[in-house]
Amino acid sequence: MEDETYAKELDVAVKAVHMACSLCRRVQHGLISRTSDEIKSKEDDSPVTVADWGVQATVSWLLSEVFGSQSVSIVAEEDVQALSKSDSAALLVAVVDAVNECLDEAPNFGLQRPDKHLTTQEVLEAIKRCNSTGGPEGRHWVLDPVDGTLGFVRGNQYAVALALIEDGEVIIGVLGCPNYPMKREWLNYHHQYYQSTSPATDDSWEKGCVLYARRGSGKAWLQPLLHGDVNFESQYEARLIRVSSVDDPALATFCEPVEKANSNQSYAAGLAHSVGLRKQPLRVYSMVKYAAIARGDAEVFMKFARCGYKEKIWDHAAGVVIVQEAGGVVTDAGGKPLDFSRGIYLEGLDRGIIVCCGSTLHERIVGAVYASWDSSNL
Repeated sequence: MEDETYAKELDVAVKAVHMACSLCRRVQHGLISRTSDEIKSKEDDSPVTVADWGVQATVSWLLSEVFGSQSVSIVAEEDVQALSKSDSAALLVAVVDAVNECLDEAPNFGLQRPDKHLTTQEVLEAIKRCNSTGGPEGRHWVLDPVDGTLGFVRGNQYAVALALIEDGEVIIGVLGCPNYPMKREWLNYHHQYYQSTSPATDDSWEKGCVLYARRGSGKAWLQPLLHGDVNFESQYEARLIRVSSVDDPALATFCEPVEKANSNQSYAAGLAHSVGLRKQPLRVYSMVKYAAIARGDAEVFMKFARCGYKEKIWDHAAGVVIVQEAGGVVTDAGGKPLDFSRGIYLEGLDRGIIVCCGSTLHERIVGAVYASWDSSNL
């Protein structure tokens, strides 16, 4: 693959995620500093906020402006059903205001802002435009506007994830982690606990980061999170990141989801013990777990979904390519690559997902899955 292949797509995606993170930080600050009614529940009772819809509308508008609305296919998590209800009028106003405030900053990030503020209808249309279901052919952008919304509303870890899939293969991944501290030891702390023990203005927490990679480049990059009052081009800093070189299970840190609802933590704990992982698990919301592996802050991420739960492509696409290009290994629990060509779900997934910093740990874990699966209660 030539160096300039997908250069424009990657550049726009990185800038769009920086903008999305800026929007999220403003909304999260409001949620944790005052009582807010700006949260709705989805059908599965998971929360959705102004930031979810605001990011989706913003990224949808930016991609459509740059690449043409007729040629852009976007797969994304949110729809406008709850937002369009009569009792959501104030929420919709807040979403529109958040989108326009964010787009006003576009020139600071090297992108074009609208000639005038978007109307309510234009914002709703931007959200509704993200109605693709992906598939094995063509080019599809995949967006999770706020991955880990529960962590988001609690002031904890969350991520903005944007990926480009072409003919069923993830080509580009961008992961914005606004609350990812620059010091590894703080990653496992709850935001409120951190705020109570350290100055809230400390860059080690506040700055956050954006990670990105392009398939086949053999490189993954990390940037400090930029803000809307800073010129993107003059502050462009990026450094290469690589996965950890640890291959001794006793020294490895493994990540797993915070919430138990959709993952079998007891099986993961038994598996960790059987392969010699001795450290306490690092429980982190969202695709920040992929970021931790790519940055070398952890060595293993395991997720075994409970019966009936189906993994969605927007929860993994961006993270997978970033970890792989940083030198890591990502497969299902049977050792097969994840299949992003079959719609919005990771169809055909064998038991679970295993993400490792290298092949040594990965092979041990896959082997342990085969050895222990029949005796588990998954």
